[in-house]
Amino acid sequence: MIELSKKLIRQVGQTNAKYKMFEKGDRILLGLSGGKDSLSLAHILKHFQNVTPDKFEFQAVTLSYGMGENYDYLTRHCEDHGIKHSVIDSSIFEISKDKIRKNSSFCSFFSRMRRGYLYTYALANGFNKLAIGHHLDDAVESFFMNFTYNGALRTLAPKYTAKNGLVVIRPLINVRERQLRDNAIRNELKVIGDEACPAMRFDVKMPHARAETKELLASLEKQNPKLFVSLQAAFENIHLDTFFKVD
Repeated sequence: MIELSKKLIRQVGQTNAKYKMFEKGDRILLGLSGGKDSLSLAHILKHFQNVTPDKFEFQAVTLSYGMGENYDYLTRHCEDHGIKHSVIDSSIFEISKDKIRKNSSFCSFFSRMRRGYLYTYALANGFNKLAIGHHLDDAVESFFMNFTYNGALRTLAPKYTAKNGLVVIRPLINVRERQLRDNAIRNELKVIGDEACPAMRFDVKMPHARAETKELLASLEKQNPKLFVSLQAAFENIHLDTFFKVD
């Protein structure tokens, strides 16, 4: 029996009410990697599916990179908890070999390929929404990385419509990563870690930007415990007229 904390349910419920994540008649596809974030989201979606009067459907799908991964445990876990689950086979790992040799930015490559497979599966099977397990820490890290390395002020939107018409939702966007870690530990969830990342199979230098950003944010949060609360509010309090622009 999975026990979700009241705080976790309340936060996702508030996010849902604000952004209309789960609406009546929705068919939602969840990208389930098997990590703590997406696995927690699977159980949260199941909870809201059971309690909301506006009924919606959802299915979890796991993408195989073609490395001989074994997702039997994940499939059994979903079956035990009444979560519909499928595995998509792909050849991303084989395709990536030439790409990695030419470009060490393999994380963005795998991310784009993974999203493309999920989009294709969702549209081919009649889903109108795609749920992703990004949380508040991801949004803050993305914000810092974008203005530090890319010269842009952008982060992860709670909800947006892709060019193909699919609505992408991030129900955990107001949840801290440590809450999801605690949830996995408390419920003894067997999660899939970095060993399932295709990048671990290549003899290349691992990206440092995100790790360094995590360290920076941890240091800043020690100095200001309300840092993430402030940033969360700032993402909704944008003063566009104060930025540099050319008329």
